[in-house]
Amino acid sequence: MTAAQRERRSLVETLRAVGPDAPTLCDGWTTRDLAAHLVVRERRPDATLGISIPRLADYTAKVQNSVAQSTSWDELVDKIASGPPIYSPFKLLDAVANLGEMFIHHEDVRRAAGPDGGWQPRTLDASIAAPLRRQLALMSRVLLLKSPAQVVLQTPTGDSIARAGRGEAVVTVTGEPQELLLFVSGRDAVRVEFGGDPQAIAAVRGAPRGL
Repeated sequence: MTAAQRERRSLVETLRAVGPDAPTLCDGWTTRDLAAHLVVRERRPDATLGISIPRLADYTAKVQNSVAQSTSWDELVDKIASGPPIYSPFKLLDAVANLGEMFIHHEDVRRAAGPDGGWQPRTLDASIAAPLRRQLALMSRVLLLKSPAQVVLQTPTGDSIARAGRGEAVVTVTGEPQELLLFVSGRDAVRVEFGGDPQAIAAVRGAPRGL
């Protein structure tokens, strides 16, 4: 079983445990909405592009809402559990395209209660942590494209993973690779530390991150 498949299985277990009406870190989405998003992403190629292309987003949202309303919770989760169908490009690209997606959305559910809600970062084994770190190095250049300052992502031991963003100011964000991945994906419920000019830090934290 690949790392992406194991993380998918963990996400499915959490979804089944919390049910369809639990909050998530995705603004305005319950777990039902998040599950519908994952189903549309892998099973509705006509609507997939709207996830990352703003001018197509309205159509994707319409399809997602329809799927969420017309599909039972158990069926939604079963479809996520079974993985992408044979015709989906995500089937062929599972290891590359799905590990980060499953991890990020799993944490969207786990951490939705907020910093005082009882969540703790998971300890990931190397077979998941290492590929997440590799994805972070690649994805940060896209996910931080709108950053008003240069952002250096580094581990607590000072190991630099990536540098992205623009401008003259430099902000250092320090954390475990999986926490950094969540940060560049637009999540604020993360365990990271910031270094640099306070105004630059505030600008980076307030700027759009993710797709």
